[in-house]
Amino acid sequence: MYIILVYDIEMDEGGAKASRRIFKTCKKYLTHIQKSVFEGDITPSLLQKLRLEINKSIRKDRDSVLVFKSREERWLQKEFWGKEDDKTSNFF
Repeated sequence: MYIILVYDIEMDEGGAKASRRIFKTCKKYLTHIQKSVFEGDITPSLLQKLRLEINKSIRKDRDSVLVFKSREERWLQKEFWGKEDDKTSNFF
């Protein structure tokens, strides 16, 4: 399956540390696109593993992670607004 993962970490005390851990975890499984956005093909079992690792790092009362799922990347239409970054060449 193809996913787009976006996270939002509250930058209070402990926020920077949580953000770094989540970034490193996501980077192991997906392609970094922009700030807190990742994308890529992933198997259901690896997605579950990613979820478990992220759940150890997020503070459920302050932070959020949003995952968009699709069967394949080709079902997404990509459109750029503003500066087009080379890293976003795989982004919808």
